[in-house]
Amino acid sequence: MAGSDIAAPPAASAAAPETVKILIAGGFGVGKTTMVGSVSEITPLRTEEPLTVAGLDVDDLKGIEEKRSTTVALDFGRISIGDDLVLYLFGTPGQQRFWFMWNDLAIGALGAVVLIDVRRPESSFAAVDFFERREIPFVVAVNGFHGLHPYPAEEIRESLALPENVPVLLCDARERESCRDVLIALIDRLIDDFTLRSKSPD
Repeated sequence: MAGSDIAAPPAASAAAPETVKILIAGGFGVGKTTMVGSVSEITPLRTEEPLTVAGLDVDDLKGIEEKRSTTVALDFGRISIGDDLVLYLFGTPGQQRFWFMWNDLAIGALGAVVLIDVRRPESSFAAVDFFERREIPFVVAVNGFHGLHPYPAEEIRESLALPENVPVLLCDARERESCRDVLIALIDRLIDDFTLRSKSPD
C-alpha cells in the first residue's frame, strides 16, 4: 500500500554452503604444509616443530637436507569452491612415527590428496595404500620442486600402479591456482564416484 510504514519482510537468507573434509597426505617433506598454506583463504593452523639432532637417526632427510621443521600433529586450512562449497583441509604428519594419527584424521573425510615428491616417490607409497585400503577416494598430486616435472603423469601412474579412475596431476605446492586445480579435480572425482554408486543396482 502506498505510503504504508509497514516494512517489507526480509529476503530469505542464502543457504549455508556445504562443507567437505579433505585430507592432504603424503610422506615426510613432500610439501603438505606448503600446499595447505598456499591455497587456504584463512591463516592456516600449523603444528610445526624444529628438527633436532635427536631425530637424525629417525628422520630420513635424503633429498630434503634443507628441511628445518616438521608437522607433528596436523595442518588446517579452508578454501571456498564457489559460493556453495567449502573445503576444510587437514594436512597429515608425514613422519612414520606419527602415522597413528592418520586414522583419527581420516574420520569424516570424503576424499584426499596424496602429494608426491618426484625426487622421492617411494615416500608416499604408504599414503596411497592407506586410502586404497579404506576406500577413501583420492587424487595424486605430483609436487614439482623448483617448478620441475621430469616425469609425465602417466609414467608416475604406472610406477604407482594406480587405476585409471585415480587422477594424477602435476602441480606446484607453492602456487595457489595449481593447488586449487588439484582440489577441484578431487571434487570432480567425488562427484563421479557418487554418481556411479547411485546408478549401481542394490
